[in-house]
Amino acid sequence: MTRHPRSQHLIARARAMGAIPTAVVYPCSRDALAGALQAHAAGLITPVLIGPRTEIAAIAAIEKLDLGACRIEDVAEPVAAAQCAAAMAAEGSAEALMKGSLHTEELMSVIVSRAAGLRTARRISHVFVMDIPDHDRLLLITDAAVNIAPDLKIKADIVRNAIDVAHAIGIAEPRIALLSAVETVNPGIPSTVDAAALHEMAQRGEITGGIVDGPLAFDNAISGEAARIKGIFSPVSGAVDILVMPALEAGNILYKSLVYLGAALAAGVVLGTRVPVILTSRADSPASRIASAAVACLLAHQRRKGAAA
Repeated sequence: MTRHPRSQHLIARARAMGAIPTAVVYPCSRDALAGALQAHAAGLITPVLIGPRTEIAAIAAIEKLDLGACRIEDVAEPVAAAQCAAAMAAEGSAEALMKGSLHTEELMSVIVSRAAGLRTARRISHVFVMDIPDHDRLLLITDAAVNIAPDLKIKADIVRNAIDVAHAIGIAEPRIALLSAVETVNPGIPSTVDAAALHEMAQRGEITGGIVDGPLAFDNAISGEAARIKGIFSPVSGAVDILVMPALEAGNILYKSLVYLGAALAAGVVLGTRVPVILTSRADSPASRIASAAVACLLAHQRRKGAAA
């Protein structure tokens, strides 16, 4: 029996909705190419492989990977491949992008550029959807990969982007914890001040679609019992869906701790762009890559519904 049944449920939901056309940027390693082909075989994406044709074919031959009828756009360099993928997304022929073997900075520098035409009014941010054995629900962590030290305005968009992901994966009213080291506002800990402001923004309807509370320490967000013992009464304690991190370091350490010590499966996507970006690490497992593709697929279908409404 799988240790990650919730991810399997997401994959099944996404497969039932139909594969989305996806530009795979520079899949020039075994893991990057195999990940795209596995997501294709799972019925989640219809990949367009963007990179040097001869190198992609050689990797496929060596690793015995079947390229089948995959379309290949012959582009020699990583940044040029990212630019080609961005152009496909901007014109509407790709509904998602998938990172291959190029460096994250090379891909993101293209995506955030004004010339690519992928930016929206929202700040670009990253969300991990974590499937943790023995935990009672999926847990979203943001931002652990893109925004290093977000200010209040950026954090507001980080929250909004995470709410969009929660809705796409079937959480109708996500409970959002704004994390810090303590539960009281302390001017010496800026993340507590930001958390209090974000909570007030949600109360005034400036952030909608979920229940927002903070500042909260990690234990009081995750455990209703810990909150009760400490005399903290929060609508998200013990039932949290989204953890909003005070800064990138905390988020990165938390998600990797859950993966390497807690056997969690992490699915990663970038939001705030015209199409979702499947952003995986070179060390990610095939299961993580497939789960990431499933989340992007669900987001793409959510956007189709929004466009049709």
